[in-house]
Amino acid sequence: MPLPAELVLVSDRVLWMTPGEPVSPGFVAVRDGRITATGPRQQAADHVGEGTRLVDVGSRPVMPGFVDVHAHLEVAARTAYQTVDVRAPRCAGVPDVLEALRDALPDTVDGWLVGQGNLFFDQKLAQRRLPTRAELDEVSRDVAIAIRAGGHVSILNSRALELAGIDRNYREVDYSVTGMPTVLRDASGEPTGVVKEMDNLLPLPQLSGAPLRDALRTGVRDLFTRYGVTTIGEISETVEGLRLMDDLHQTGELAARLRVYLWVPGTTTLDEACRHRDLFPLRTSEDLMRIQGVKMFADGGYSAASAAVKQPYLGTDHFCGDVAMSPAQVAEALARTAEVGLQLAVHANGDRAQEEVCAAITAAGGPVPGAPRPRVEHAGNFLPEPDVTTRAWRDAGIVPVPQPVFLYTFGDFLPAYLGEYGARGRFPFRRLLDEGWPISGSSDVWIGSEDRATNPFFSIWGTLRRQSFLGEILDADQRISVLEALRMHTSNAAAVLGEGDRRGSLEPGKDADLLVLDRDPTRCGDDEILDVQVDEVYLAGRSVYRRPAGG
Repeated sequence: MPLPAELVLVSDRVLWMTPGEPVSPGFVAVRDGRITATGPRQQAADHVGEGTRLVDVGSRPVMPGFVDVHAHLEVAARTAYQTVDVRAPRCAGVPDVLEALRDALPDTVDGWLVGQGNLFFDQKLAQRRLPTRAELDEVSRDVAIAIRAGGHVSILNSRALELAGIDRNYREVDYSVTGMPTVLRDASGEPTGVVKEMDNLLPLPQLSGAPLRDALRTGVRDLFTRYGVTTIGEISETVEGLRLMDDLHQTGELAARLRVYLWVPGTTTLDEACRHRDLFPLRTSEDLMRIQGVKMFADGGYSAASAAVKQPYLGTDHFCGDVAMSPAQVAEALARTAEVGLQLAVHANGDRAQEEVCAAITAAGGPVPGAPRPRVEHAGNFLPEPDVTTRAWRDAGIVPVPQPVFLYTFGDFLPAYLGEYGARGRFPFRRLLDEGWPISGSSDVWIGSEDRATNPFFSIWGTLRRQSFLGEILDADQRISVLEALRMHTSNAAAVLGEGDRRGSLEPGKDADLLVLDRDPTRCGDDEILDVQVDEVYLAGRSVYRRPAGG
């Protein structure tokens, strides 16, 4: 006879996320952090013994924890502590942005005031433009003011430009960690205050020590745990942040598994990443936290007109963005990460960037046998020539990692930057699933993300409703089903991390990362999906979150 379970969850509606019956009455038995048995509701008693905690949730559904394979936890946590929220629609226009900054002047940090604006901030404000250097100077000439509009574009006042050393004689470096840096200038050669792909080159205030530790603990809880995310694919920011996450796991204060992708060269060099066990060993068990891979940038963002595409951006001199990684660099990264068992993840927003990265992987011999398959971040968000690009994916053997939340964030605005070309192939999830691509969903939460970006039900809503920021329905024929969307954020996402055998569905032997919901998403209308609440979260069978009464 098997040992009695420590926990048995019973529900009229279990969303198994297995290939078989998708939803049925049943139970999940847990012992030592793993699922030991599942089955029909009436068999639950077979696993109950002395000391078993039997929890019957009635009609409330039970499902596996969500997996967010691409997030910037540390960046998002820092943002909540160090920035003024000037995002649209909270700030409807430029005057609202300036008023919010003016009200926050008493809260400057080290002489800086940093605002958080959205991706495509210029398209979301009523005036359809960014605030100007002169307007920021009217708020203050003594305080350095920077608005980070989504992480690829920033607007600086004169004092911020001075502290950053940016004047008419400034010459951009060849490459920053997110793409090709650019300082916009007026006709006389003076900086306008708008800079692109330069956030990591600016002397912005930093959060460190105990305040950063508090920010990380709060960030995991508020951005992920309460929404049912139990595994986070964290794109690293700082080594200090990783060490503090390790500390928080040691004290049991982080209720999520962390799969860390070291940002190269933002956090470490490639050499340091490959020697991470020696340079910054982690004390937490790999079950809860481990270095999973390396993240590198091959191009920039659409909002900065620096994603590498095959048609020129409107209003430019035939500029199509730059690919920042050479074939030799891709080949080196592929070989070196494979040698130490790390997964290579390459940011490639544009279709040209994706195809060139895939061509480099193919030329290098493809994925190394026995090593994790390389990921291409953002592949699947924009496919104007889907047959060409997906053929490159297939030849290279890559894992595409799209972000459904971006359909809402900027699906409207690709045509504004790329014309008719930008209206083709926006987030074609129906097509990709039908072609056999087991695509995942993730938040890519960063500075400038939308309020609900880390809530998987917002992402799921996007795949169903396909509604953009301005209310447009984008390519309704690419809608997918609720169950397909749930799998994108559970079983498919776990597979991206190479952990489909450990989580993502409710099966014996898998980790007991479980959610209790307030209603069944498979019985919700599209817009009601946004109202689904997570009532309780279990990590390895341990209750780590309960929704407050009335919350």
